[in-house]
Amino acid sequence: MVVGAGRGPLVRASIRAASQAGRLLRVYAVEKNPAAVVHIQAMVEAEGWADTVTIVKADMRTWSAPHQADILVSELLGSFGDNELSPECLDGAQRFLAPGGVSIPRAYTSFLAPITTAKLFDLCRAYKDLEHFETPYVVKLHRYHQLSPPQPVFTFEHPNHAVPIDNSRAATLTFPRRPEDGSGELHGFGGYFEAELYPGVTLSTHPPTHTPNMFSWFPIFFPLREPLLLAPGEPVVAHMWRVVGAHKVWYEWAVTGPRATAVHNAAGRSYWVGL
Repeated sequence: MVVGAGRGPLVRASIRAASQAGRLLRVYAVEKNPAAVVHIQAMVEAEGWADTVTIVKADMRTWSAPHQADILVSELLGSFGDNELSPECLDGAQRFLAPGGVSIPRAYTSFLAPITTAKLFDLCRAYKDLEHFETPYVVKLHRYHQLSPPQPVFTFEHPNHAVPIDNSRAATLTFPRRPEDGSGELHGFGGYFEAELYPGVTLSTHPPTHTPNMFSWFPIFFPLREPLLLAPGEPVVAHMWRVVGAHKVWYEWAVTGPRATAVHNAAGRSYWVGL
């Protein structure tokens, strides 16, 4: 079952993989966007896949599947791994994954690094409001300097066997800095992810493990409302929360070292993703 099938690239990839493996395949393409469903319907007709692909116009979290799936395939990852509700969507869909079935992706971890980027800070400041300093941005980082190596933040695994399932998270990260690196100015944090699609098969925007020639995802940038001047060797202590409410999910972030900042996006006042 391809959940969140979109315009159908994973349907096509699944059929191609089954052909290469010499295996018979039945695909359920689950998609709630009417425009995307029309595109998949045209693709299935053009390719002659009517006997192989069943198109389901439904939300994966509420659909009642007629069969259990051996493989659950999705591409719901955002630039921070979990920022496009992949955990909530796949937790809702896993009820129709057969015992011992495989979820692709199997797991993903977000990463965060403190950065200097006067260009992005000035772009946020130009709006002269609070909202734009409390919104994360997907952006191709170019004019920036990394003040300390990225560190892991949140990890999610699928299928999720936790009881009860709670996708809220909190992390405190201490980023060391060497005296020889000199002083610096902290404008915010760059965010990345690593995903394990299947054991031994990974996809990554995390700079040390970045997948070669992969440009489908840019990093995400979490700005600070005020820049922080850092003395040589002065570490940065950051806090990140993933908050799950009844109808929305959002991030909150703050710095407590070397000086404390306000909690950004408190209670999801400036930015959130609807469930």
